[in-house]
Amino acid sequence: MNPIKIILTGATGMVGEGVLMECLENPDVSEILSISRKPSGKTHPKLKEYLVSDFLSLDLNDEKLKGYDACFFCAGISSIGMNEEEYTQITYDTTLHFAKAVLNQNPEMVFNYVSGAGTDSTESGKMMWAV
Repeated sequence: MNPIKIILTGATGMVGEGVLMECLENPDVSEILSISRKPSGKTHPKLKEYLVSDFLSLDLNDEKLKGYDACFFCAGISSIGMNEEEYTQITYDTTLHFAKAVLNQNPEMVFNYVSGAGTDSTESGKMMWAV
């Protein structure tokens, strides 16, 4: 198998950080491009970071997105305190725009939307697996 190159969003969050750690440890992954609003604070020979303040402003022809095999879209937020319009823009519109941008540069890419629904970093959540 040829080494694969990964694009990852949400590396500063609980779910995305877990995906990042797995990708860094996987010998089949040769490169990870972490795209986020702020630096992850991590350094590794496989890791490159691309800071984008607003995913909706990402250029559909952005050359920095070219040459990747898969994307793990782990960026997300809680709906607590948000109205439906704001939540839809952040979770739906932003995800679709990002997917269009990476798939425009990598038409054969596998795009994975990773949801953190029900996650609880305190490990005291009501979900059985979170306890």
